[in-house]
Amino acid sequence: MRTFALYVATAIAEIIGCYLPYLWLKQGKSVALLIPAALSLAIFAWLLTLHPSAAGRVYAAYGGVYISIALIWLWLVDGMRPTAWDLAGVAFSLL
Repeated sequence: MRTFALYVATAIAEIIGCYLPYLWLKQGKSVALLIPAALSLAIFAWLLTLHPSAAGRVYAAYGGVYISIALIWLWLVDGMRPTAWDLAGVAFSLL
């Protein structure tokens, strides 16, 4: 359970670190968003170092969790409900 929580935290840090520059570049939000974005990406990199397995194994397992969290983000933050194809893709990546 601890490892899964670490994957979730890592995914959230990465998504926030990429979403904030997106808001600045595509939606005309403040350039100041780059500061928390950089901090979030630094936290993401630090969290990656806390995973107990070899880096390749971590990235392979992390990918499925990242996709899952990205779809939850899509639904909760962007207000777009995932499609059946989105859910099938998540299921496939987690397998």
